[in-house]
Amino acid sequence: MEPINRTRPYSQVLDRLRAAGLRPTRQRLALAKLLFDGGDCHVTAESLHSRATAANIRVSLATVYNTLHQFTVSGLLREIVVDAARSYFDTNITDHHHFYLESSGRLEDIPGDRIVVANLPAPPAGTSIRRIDVVVRVSEK
Repeated sequence: MEPINRTRPYSQVLDRLRAAGLRPTRQRLALAKLLFDGGDCHVTAESLHSRATAANIRVSLATVYNTLHQFTVSGLLREIVVDAARSYFDTNITDHHHFYLESSGRLEDIPGDRIVVANLPAPPAGTSIRRIDVVVRVSEK
């Protein structure tokens, strides 16, 4: 007979928030569960707000924006800026790049080892390159 899993429904996201140094408020827990329980995903603040509303989670769009930025600063998410008016948040924080499908507004992952960036200029004095993010913009046929 297999052991019964008696963990709390929010235990994994609770542990993840605490490990990132974030206080696990009710709203952070609910949004983290939406973000991290379904595998890797790319979301905008608006799409996450819509998912939260559909799941009967009462949260303002401003709180969603604030939470996404807090998760990004804490290292739980990566922000991908595709243009001045649109950012996505990625639950996959490993080194990788993206295709941006312009007509549908969808992002798709490109494995980090599939793109080689050569001949980079030296970074400004007193700095070092931390990461390179490549967004390849494509048109759908």
